[in-house]
Parts: sequence; C-alpha cells; structure tokens
Amino acid sequence: KEGDGKPSAPAVTGQRVPITAPQGRGLLSEERMSSLVVNTNISAIDAYNNLNATDKAMSTAISQLSSGLQIQTAADNPAGYVVSQDLLSQSNGYQQAISNAQNGVSMIQTASGALNQVSSILQTMNSLAINSANGATNSTQSLNANEQEFTALQNQIDQIANTTSFGQTNLLDGSFSGQVLQVGAFDNTNQQISLSFSAVNLPTLGLSTVKITSGTAAQTAISVVQSALSTVDAIASKVGATQNELQAIVSNLTVGQQNLTAANSQLVDVNMAHEMTTFSTDQILMQSGVAMLAQAQQAPALVLKLV
Repeated sequence: KEGDGKPSAPAVTGQRVPITAPQGRGLLSEERMSSLVVNTNISAIDAYNNLNATDKAMSTAISQLSSGLQIQTAADNPAGYVVSQDLLSQSNGYQQAISNAQNGVSMIQTASGALNQVSSILQTMNSLAINSANGATNSTQSLNANEQEFTALQNQIDQIANTTSFGQTNLLDGSFSGQVLQVGAFDNTNQQISLSFSAVNLPTLGLSTVKITSGTAAQTAISVVQSALSTVDAIASKVGATQNELQAIVSNLTVGQQNLTAANSQLVDVNMAHEMTTFSTDQILMQSGVAMLAQAQQAPALVLKLV
C-alpha cells in the first residue's frame, strides 16, 4: 500500500535474480555455480596439459644434459642440423687434409735425406776426380785406388736411387711423377699439389761411364761430376721448397680446423649452466603440477556436498 512506509516486494518478472554472496565476496550467479560438473573436469585437463608440457621440457633437458648436445637429430633444429653437418664435414676434411700434408712432408723428408746423401757422395767423387787429374804426382797405383773408390761411390748412388722409398713407393728412380697430394677439404685443383721426384741414378746424372783411371779421364770426370752435383742440388732445392709449402699449408689448415670446430660447438653443444637452470625449474614445475593435478581431480567430489 502506498504511504504505509514499508518497502514493496520485488515484482516477479521471470528474470534471473542475483544471489547475494557472503559479505565481501560480491554476487554469485548460476553460471558460476555451473562449474561444479562431473563429466568434464576442465581444471584437471588444464593441469594435465601443463604437466605434460613440463614433462616434455624436462625430458629434453635430461637428453641435452646427458649428451652435452642441443642438436642431436634433425628434429631438434632442422636448419641448424644442416649447417652443423656442413661444418662437421668441412672440419673432418681439414683434419684429414692435415694428415695428408703431414704424410707428404714425411715423404719429402725421406727423399731429401737421400738427396743429401747423394750430394755428399758427389762431393767426394769430385775430390777424387780432381786428385786424379793431378797427373804429375799420381802413380798408376794411386790412380787405381782412386778409381776403385770412385766406382764404389757410383754404385752407392745407384743403390740409393733404386731403393729410396716411402712405404712401397720408390721415390728417386724416376717412377714417382705427377702424384697428387690432397691438402684441402674439397675437390678443387687449388687444394691439390702435384708432386714429382726426378731420378738421381747414374744414367740420369751421366755418370755411368765416367772413369778416373788417367789424368785426362779425370779431367773429363770433373766436369761431369760437378754437373751431376748441380742437378742433384737443384732437385733437392725444389723438394725443400715443396716441403716448406706443405708445412705452411698444415699451419693454415690447423687454424681453419680449430675455427670450424669452435663454430660447430657453438651451434650444437648445449650451454650446461643455462640448461641446468631450466632443468631445476622443470623439476619444481613437475612436482607442483602433479600436486595440482591431484587437487583438480578431487574437485568434482565437492558436488556431493550439495546432496
């Protein structure tokens, strides 16, 4: 009634009427209460998905920490995997090229040692020839003694030329020619060195028929021996230059191989400190995730309190 001072009751209009919540908690609606369902536990599903993601991250961290690699297969990082394989291939190629060049140096040192010996023999032969050319003071006996030693030295030169080898490969008999040393990681001509050793046997040096049995023959021998000495020295000089070239290549390849290894390491090796931090975080998330999933699975049981 109007004017009696009493508040009028709300009209019934068929609309939803808000339900007053306890003091300080606002209003509760029917939509809020509808989250208490049994067939679909959204909270549990959400907790499970988070736990599954944490488990996957933790498995990845364990794999990386146990292997020390952040790229183990192409699935980890397809683009990074391709780059890593290219770097690894080139690095391994450099390593083998270093070994090839070092073997080449060893071969050259073998040939160089033999050439030094031949040069020393020729020096002695030159002295004998000069001695025998001094006909005024030489007797037949002294000339014969010089000739015997001269012939023995000739035989030594042939023996060195025919037996000097690296493994099963003869070096100084004239058969070693146009051999290739691969001193790079790729099939490029600028990463290959052609190597040849000239023969230093008696026919090549022109010493096959040289004698010092007389003053006249000895004078001829002087020119022949000195010419042979110049030939051997030229061969030794060329061999020495090739050795220096190979040693420079080894130094360059060593630096390059180190840089390639470092670049590949930056790409594939895991940062252990960073990954350990991630792993510790994942461990905590795993424990809390398991606990929250257990709590979420108990939520539907609250419906029983409404019965």
